[in-house]
Amino acid sequence: MSLKTETGAEERGTVGETVRVIVHALLLAIFVRLFLFQPFNIPSGSMKSTLLVGDYLFVSKYSYGYSKYSFPFGVDYFKGRIWSDTPERGDVAVFRLPTDTSVDYIKRVIGLPGDRVQMRDGILFINDAEIPKKQIETFNERNVYGNTREVPRFRETLPNGVSYTVLDQRQTNFPDNTDVYTVPEGHYFMMGDNRDNSTDSRFKLEVGFVPLENFVGRAEILFFSANEDFRIWRFWEWPWTVRGSRFFNWVR
Repeated sequence: MSLKTETGAEERGTVGETVRVIVHALLLAIFVRLFLFQPFNIPSGSMKSTLLVGDYLFVSKYSYGYSKYSFPFGVDYFKGRIWSDTPERGDVAVFRLPTDTSVDYIKRVIGLPGDRVQMRDGILFINDAEIPKKQIETFNERNVYGNTREVPRFRETLPNGVSYTVLDQRQTNFPDNTDVYTVPEGHYFMMGDNRDNSTDSRFKLEVGFVPLENFVGRAEILFFSANEDFRIWRFWEWPWTVRGSRFFNWVR
C-alpha cells in the first residue's frame, strides 16, 4: 500500500514538473513575442528583390522603442513611444499603415523628418541630391503561372552609405516622376524596393508619411523561405519549393 502511495506521489511530482516547464516556456515565448522579436511573413512583392513572397522574418521590436502598436490590438496603453530610438535611413521596417492602423506594412526608410524627397525619371533625389543608381545583373521573376521574366535591377546607395538593390522596369510611370515631398517633423518617408509595384509614401491617400508612433520594429533576419507553391504536407516537393539558401540571411 505504501509503495502505491509513493509511486502516485512521484507521478504527481513528474506531472507537476512537466506543467511548470510548459508554463515557463509559454511565458518566455510570450515575453519574446511581445518585447523582443515578432515573426512576420511577406505576402506581396513590393520589396523584391530584397524580400520575396513566402519569406518569413524576425522583426526586432526593441529597435525603435515601444508604442501602442508594439502590442496586440493597438490598445492605448500609453501615448507616444517609450525607450524611443529613431529609424535610420535605409532600415527595412514594419509599421502600421497610417490610413488603416489594423494593417502592417514593410518598406524601406528613405526620408527622415525635414527631408525633401522626389523621384525624377526613376532616379531618387533627397534634399535635391541625386542618389547613385547603378544597373547590375537582372532579377529573374516568376509569375503565378511559372513563367519567368528578366527585370532590370539596380543598386542604390544612400547618403549614409546604406546600399541595397531595387527593381525598376519602367522610368515613366507616376511613381517614377513625383512632386517634392517634404517630410513633416516626427514622420518618415517609406518606399518599397520594387519601385514599379509598391504602394508606399509616394501615394499620399493610400500611405503617405508614416508617424514614428506607427513603427513596429526593424526587419532583422530571414529564418524561413518557400515559394508560393509550398505546402508543408507535400514533403516530397520540399527540395524544389523551400528556398534554403535564404535561411538565416540578414535583411539589408
